[in-house]
Amino acid sequence: MFVSEVKVRGYHLDIYQHVNNARYLEFLEEARWSFFEQYPLVQTVHKSNYAFVLVNININYRRPAFVNEVIEIRTQVSRIGNRSCTIHQALVLKGTDTLVADADVTFCVLDQDQHVAVPIEGDIRELLTTMSSKDS
Repeated sequence: MFVSEVKVRGYHLDIYQHVNNARYLEFLEEARWSFFEQYPLVQTVHKSNYAFVLVNININYRRPAFVNEVIEIRTQVSRIGNRSCTIHQALVLKGTDTLVADADVTFCVLDQDQHVAVPIEGDIRELLTTMSSKDS
């Protein structure tokens, strides 16, 4: 599992003085990119003239987050299918087990010439399998 952090800033808040729901998408994406940077996943996908394309995201909002709170974002590959994979992300108040939100993000591997999803195999599958490890 990969862990990154974000400190809630004033510009993340909405009129109700808690993190606006749309900001969570940004928090999650930043954490995923940091996760991907730990492995040569993006380079491996691009080398094959493929793209990693988000096709679905489900977010469960569990508790509001407020200014100056530090949120840990725990990211891990949770499922590898034939043509798609899912990354699970949990946003937790740092130093606690208090769940702020969690998300399941599904991607496919897209052939950039044919514009179709292709099977996840070879080096890409191996990397995703490594990224699904509890120790990743």
